[in-house]
Amino acid sequence: MSYRITYTPLVDDALAKMADAEAFRRTMARTIGQDPYGYGSTAVRGERDRREATVLGAIVLYYVSGSVLTVTVVRLVTGW
Repeated sequence: MSYRITYTPLVDDALAKMADAEAFRRTMARTIGQDPYGYGSTAVRGERDRREATVLGAIVLYYVSGSVLTVTVVRLVTGW
């Protein structure tokens, strides 16, 4: 089962500045999109559906909605 990944406008702006945003999106789909509770992600402040993970060197903060199978990325911190 895969989850649809959506990005907030703030994250879309950050992605526009990344050298290889498409590689990041593909990696997100292949990892977090397949298992949003796995791939080394951790719950934030004890909330199971509020998650943080590192993907291609970027820190990603996202929310999981199991009822509609969606991951919403709300913050992206990169070193680029």
